Amino acid sequence: MEIDRTDVVAEVAAAFAGYEQALVDGDADLICGYFWDSDRTVRFGIDDHQYGLGAQRAWRAVQPPLPPGRRLVDTVITTFGADLAVVTTRFTYAGTAARGRQTQTWVRLPAGWRIVTAHVSEPAAGRPDPADGTAR
Repeated sequence: MEIDRTDVVAEVAAAFAGYEQALVDGDADLICGYFWDSDRTVRFGIDDHQYGLGAQRAWRAVQPPLPPGRRLVDTVITTFGADLAVVTTRFTYAGTAARGRQTQTWVRLPAGWRIVTAHVSEPAAGRPDPADGTAR
């Protein structure tokens, strides 16, 4: 198995960039379009969880937009062969102490690259971030 084939990393990077732009733009339909259209799709959020794309569509429809100034740091894309990738990143928002982490598993399906599972979390309040030592 080839790890981090340049062409596959580029494809996943482009899909991830499209997803991130949809997230920043607050386009719920486009965001959901990046997920596998299946009842087996799972997303764990900071204070929420959805099992199945239908549940995620319903949740996204009532969510407020993200705070302005979202910035990604330390994004890592690792691909396994031609059809599987894991994307991890940390995120911040301008003017806030909020810092988060997200992990997505992407699979090449007949419809293209889709997220099959995602997890978003924040470090516990008051605990130092090992990356920079600041408390949250």
